[in-house]
Amino acid sequence: MTDRLDPGVAASTEFRAFLERDWRQWLEEAPELATVVGAPGLNDRWNDDSPAGVAARRHHLAEALVKLDRFERDRLAAPERVSYDLYRELLTSAEDGLAFGLDPFPFRLGSPHHLRMPLNQMEGIQTAVADAVETQPLVTVRDYEDLLARFDAFPVAVDRNLDLLTRGLALGYSPPRVTLVGLPDQITSQLPTAPSSSPLLAPFRQFPATVPEADRAGLTARASSLYELRLAPALTKLREFLTSQYLPAARESTGASALPDGAAYYAHLVRWQTTTDLTPQQVHEIGLAEVRRLRAEVDRLMQRTGFTGTYAEFCTFVRTDPQFFYETPEELLDGYRVIAKRIDPALSRVFGRLPRLPYGVEPMPEYRASTSPAAYYRPGAPTTGRAGVFFANLDQVGTRAKWEMEALTLHEAVPGHHLQISLAQEPDDLPEFRRQTGFTAFVEGWGLYAESLGDELGLYRDPYSKFGQLTFDIWRSIRLVVDTGMHALGWTRDQAIAFFRENSGKSDPEIRVEVDRYIVWPGQALAYKIGQLKFRELRARAEAQLGDRFDVRAFHDVLLSEGALPFPVVAERVARWIESRSN
Repeated sequence: MTDRLDPGVAASTEFRAFLERDWRQWLEEAPELATVVGAPGLNDRWNDDSPAGVAARRHHLAEALVKLDRFERDRLAAPERVSYDLYRELLTSAEDGLAFGLDPFPFRLGSPHHLRMPLNQMEGIQTAVADAVETQPLVTVRDYEDLLARFDAFPVAVDRNLDLLTRGLALGYSPPRVTLVGLPDQITSQLPTAPSSSPLLAPFRQFPATVPEADRAGLTARASSLYELRLAPALTKLREFLTSQYLPAARESTGASALPDGAAYYAHLVRWQTTTDLTPQQVHEIGLAEVRRLRAEVDRLMQRTGFTGTYAEFCTFVRTDPQFFYETPEELLDGYRVIAKRIDPALSRVFGRLPRLPYGVEPMPEYRASTSPAAYYRPGAPTTGRAGVFFANLDQVGTRAKWEMEALTLHEAVPGHHLQISLAQEPDDLPEFRRQTGFTAFVEGWGLYAESLGDELGLYRDPYSKFGQLTFDIWRSIRLVVDTGMHALGWTRDQAIAFFRENSGKSDPEIRVEVDRYIVWPGQALAYKIGQLKFRELRARAEAQLGDRFDVRAFHDVLLSEGALPFPVVAERVARWIESRSN
């Protein structure tokens, strides 16, 4: 390419071709993401976190920015200008993150991959094989061969992560020790006394009909051998390193501000996670105001139930009374499935377009449950036929209240993550990077906004379930307070737990898991409430300006038709939609 492409060449078709080429190259450098999104041909390898692999991604990032600059934005068609802006924002945010030790890879929801702290209780190399077992297509003999290749290569991936962890410690980086104490147990749960019962070998205990009977014994024998010779030793080595070296040396401090250049690092994460220019202090004040507002709503709801005690006494009542809990994990799982089936037929009331990809409600893997929140969603992959999955945490069933289940299903399944992410994956006219990735504030803000649609979908008829929705909203508002408190304002973990306990109906085990999540994913928890407030602001604006011409189904379709976008772009789209319906 020349220094400046001729305007005739720098047309939308050439720009789209660049986006597709660059996306494919990024997937080559991130094969674990390629598996998640269903891109073929990369399921036999791990991300390369060696110094050479990281250097290659840094070079690719710099090269991609140079190539992007050669296109003249104003010469592109309007849809491609949006893609241009989004791609530039993703690339420049990744470039800015290099100064703080973040991975150069620009496409990542949730928390960015920190090369100096590549592992925590939420994610890391310790669950990489289990993640592959859950997400890889396992339909053909070749699919199983790919998984076995990953088994064989796993010790190298572990060694590369051990090098990153050691280098990080030498530079003063680690997650706080208190958040890491459950990691050895995460590994132990994958290494049972009887290897054949390991969750890592689950695909070899029951094959699909598409794998010939004649191949099964050989595949199983190879998997067992690789487990004994490669997987178990590598995981044992990792566990011993964590126990004997990493945890004892991990830092005692809580917030990101305690890390080198921590204040600037956290400010970067706040901007990235919210797609706004809000400062940590402004986010903190928004959270305090929302907690006060929602607490007043709960006070009114308490009066409706006839409860005469204090808010703290009401929270104790709903956290401890047996009527609010199932007795067995099986009953809890079935309860979630019943709620999902009640929601499904009501969706057409408030959405014009619904996704084609199905979803399921499944128990959370046991090795994750003790250090995970009440539920999470794993996106499906239309290209491989993998359905989306809403994973429900069935651990400590006596702490999983019935009154939180409707709001949680709305958030994680429909009309929350499954609906939004699956719709984003469908349009053939969007570049692949927009179909498969996006901005956390949009994705998680939509999930929280989806919880508020329960009334319109016929849920929350039980006042205690409405309390669940309100307390979930308070919970996300609390996040604004405690995340900024710990990472920017000097709060301790105990202060965060105390504020959480005072203002929410959640149990102490849930609160500790939540707070520890905010500690190791600085800023990520801000995306939910800030995103929800933006969606509510846009809906209120549209309703006020359109009056009787406001159509909630069309409004939601406009929001979800082009993937997960930063909020300045969403606001422009909604403004154009309002104008079109006003004429």
